[in-house]
Amino acid sequence: MSEIDYEKLAEIELQKDEAEDAQSNQEKTFIPPPLEDPELNINHPYYDVARHGIIQLAGDDNSGRKVITFNCCRMPPSHQLNHTRLLEYKKNLKALYVVHPTNFIKILWNIFKPLISHKFGKKVTYLNYLSDLKEHLKYDQLNIPQEVIRHDENLRGKQKGKLPPVVKIPPPRPPLPTQQFGVSLQYIKDKNKGELIPPVLKQTVSYLKRKGLRVEGLFRRSASIQTIKDVQKLYNQGKSVNFDDYDDIHIPAVILKTFLRELPEPLLTFECYDHILGITNVESSLRVTRCKQIVQGLPEHNYVVLKYLICFLHMISQESIYNRMTGSNLACVFGLNLIWPSKGTASLSALVPLNLFTELLIDFYSNIFNSRTVPGEILP
Repeated sequence: MSEIDYEKLAEIELQKDEAEDAQSNQEKTFIPPPLEDPELNINHPYYDVARHGIIQLAGDDNSGRKVITFNCCRMPPSHQLNHTRLLEYKKNLKALYVVHPTNFIKILWNIFKPLISHKFGKKVTYLNYLSDLKEHLKYDQLNIPQEVIRHDENLRGKQKGKLPPVVKIPPPRPPLPTQQFGVSLQYIKDKNKGELIPPVLKQTVSYLKRKGLRVEGLFRRSASIQTIKDVQKLYNQGKSVNFDDYDDIHIPAVILKTFLRELPEPLLTFECYDHILGITNVESSLRVTRCKQIVQGLPEHNYVVLKYLICFLHMISQESIYNRMTGSNLACVFGLNLIWPSKGTASLSALVPLNLFTELLIDFYSNIFNSRTVPGEILP
């Protein structure tokens, strides 16, 4: 099909999309704009972007990569927002999932595809419904606007001629006695003869300490999704895992992050979340002391596991001349794997204090963890 034909089709489809949107808008009730994040400070360098709620951080995908949702329904007119600033993150994209693509978007893609690099083209995946995202990432971490959910329901209703039926979700199965992922630290301890350090954490740290301390970009690379699932399954079944068999140092690194991320409660506990957010309000000379106070107040088991992990991350930061992973870089990776809110996901404005707190833990490990010892605790 020629380029001219594409342009004609694009014009026709655009008219169709506009007509459907107009009809849909008539059927909808007025939806107020999202409430502005109360934690968002007007002095934040990206306040002009963040205040619209267009972009939200939403945990990690199945490969351990950070997920950012882009809500087109919240896009203001171009005169209200510099769209160039809005898209400054695009160079770091590893994958782009476009949900609810219109025919107009698909035709535009075909028109401009010859002008787009093959490398970027491979990153784009079209998904018809929100539920299709479950194959790629943790759907329950997403903060999806109600208008998008309603649009999804309308699309499904048009496909079947009626609104989708309410799906009854079966009750969750009880965890296996050997379960390692998605269960509490206490559960793992009870099933492992009282050992304080979970087997997954101990084995991944031990392996990475021996073979990964000087690997450039450690914890910043992804790994095969299927391989990660296979390794998780082995651990959950109580079977041994030999990371040498996979010949990829990033697999144990991703497994470690996945273990932390799938804890029912974060290692730093829900109770500490608001205290950690306040770290930026503390004078810089007192921040380490404040970190120490928060950490000392953790339950004993959480404290031991956190100390074990941070000791290892401190070791990695000491080799940053080789691995390029400073305390700051490690904090960007581990911040949201150590603490998240009890409801919803952390806002973009929360990233600064969460990462700062984690960076202080790593850089000042000896100072923060030197005054509390627990019988039976071990270090990497």
